[in-house]
Amino acid sequence: MTAHVIHSARLVSEGRVARNAWVLFDGDRVGATGTGDEWVAAVAGAPDAVVTDADGGWLTPGFIDLHGHGGGGAAFDDGPDAIRTALDLHQRHGTTRFVVSLVTATVPQLADRVGAVAALAAEDPRVLGSHLEGPFLDVGHKGAHDPALLRPATPADIDVLLEAARGTLRQITLAPELPGGMDAVRAFAGAGVAVAVGHTGADYEQTRAAFDAGATILTHAFNGMEGIHHRAPGPVAAATRTPGVTVEVINDGIHVHPEVVRMAFAAAPGRVALITDAMAAAGEADGDYLLGALHVQVRDGVARLTGGGSIAGSTLTQDDALRRAVQEVGVSVEEAVRALTETPAAAIGRAADLGRLAPGHAADAVLLDDGFRVLQVWSAGAPVPR
Repeated sequence: MTAHVIHSARLVSEGRVARNAWVLFDGDRVGATGTGDEWVAAVAGAPDAVVTDADGGWLTPGFIDLHGHGGGGAAFDDGPDAIRTALDLHQRHGTTRFVVSLVTATVPQLADRVGAVAALAAEDPRVLGSHLEGPFLDVGHKGAHDPALLRPATPADIDVLLEAARGTLRQITLAPELPGGMDAVRAFAGAGVAVAVGHTGADYEQTRAAFDAGATILTHAFNGMEGIHHRAPGPVAAATRTPGVTVEVINDGIHVHPEVVRMAFAAAPGRVALITDAMAAAGEADGDYLLGALHVQVRDGVARLTGGGSIAGSTLTQDDALRRAVQEVGVSVEEAVRALTETPAAAIGRAADLGRLAPGHAADAVLLDDGFRVLQVWSAGAPVPR
């Protein structure tokens, strides 16, 4: 395998910034890291090594999106070709690994779709598995989900979905207060699925109980749930209060105000995962789209249901989420990068090989300029065409 070294970078990984740093890729893994001119000796035995001068740019691990529905004009619900189209768009913006999120449909339809994602994950390392956002959601907090298809989970539903996913169901969002909701939390968590509380009417105590039962993620905090009230703190406060719970945030300047994003980072240090919740219009022009079976209008980059006007996902890419986190929210570069890399990797049990530029980890990286605009992306050691 061809070695590749990237040198003279501001390396952001593991909560630190290393200046004049270098990273050596050995095939699809990180072989070594260091600072200064040590990289010259590191590649001395590899005369065919590819050398990239980062020229002082920011070098980060590849971004990981726990929650997105599409992009580039394609929706993840529409099968492998559409998934690849959307992944290509987001990859150019720095996201190198994806949990493919599927919107509410019937259980048989979802079983078919998680099965297709399982097959794709076996051949495309960018795909980490699937995320079911529905159908076990609260009608009162449905957001952009078809209310006619929302329902409580049954043991039979759970078995069908787990069997169809063949070990690749990484995350499921559900409302734990629904009939059988706590049993569903325990069943999915017991099967190794990261259970997320979301699109829920649960109060603080019910959400804490769900976390005690095995849930470990809060789906797009503040959206699809009650907010924080001084006498009714709600799901967000329950998540920030509970160690080990990952707090998803859509940092597009629309879903959550920048000051509230800052408060989330302050309340849950090291536990915020910046997600896109992107739909097909990400990277595309304003127009009319579909999210599942629902019609969506995108105007000025904001996606809303044609009927009712609810926000219907985003047109966000993760490089923009990073830029906003640093420049608008005011969190440090180290914190912002961790929210796109280490934290989401840990949330789905992949901290051992993803989310850091450290020896043995995946050779996924993003080089950005001073304004956090993407200059180059590497996926599994290979440069991604711009």
